[in-house]
Amino acid sequence: MALIGFAVSSFILLVRVIKGPSTPDRVIALDAMGINLIAITGLMSMLLATTAYLDVILLLGILSFIGTVAFSKFLEKGVIVEYERNR
Repeated sequence: MALIGFAVSSFILLVRVIKGPSTPDRVIALDAMGINLIAITGLMSMLLATTAYLDVILLLGILSFIGTVAFSKFLEKGVIVEYERNR
């Protein structure tokens, strides 16, 4: 039942990513989709009674965090990597 809830939530978030009123709303929806994907992977790991997916969960968490930070930095400053050093 929880998998169905997360699948419906992911679909609603996908609609928010596509039609979102602003870019920050889309970034937040993408982050929430990453969290939903982690939850779905965790539930599947419990249903299959295996620990093989735990590395995948860790990788998805790291990628989701880095993506959110990069999008936020881009929205705030307009660039992701600054090449000039402040001296």
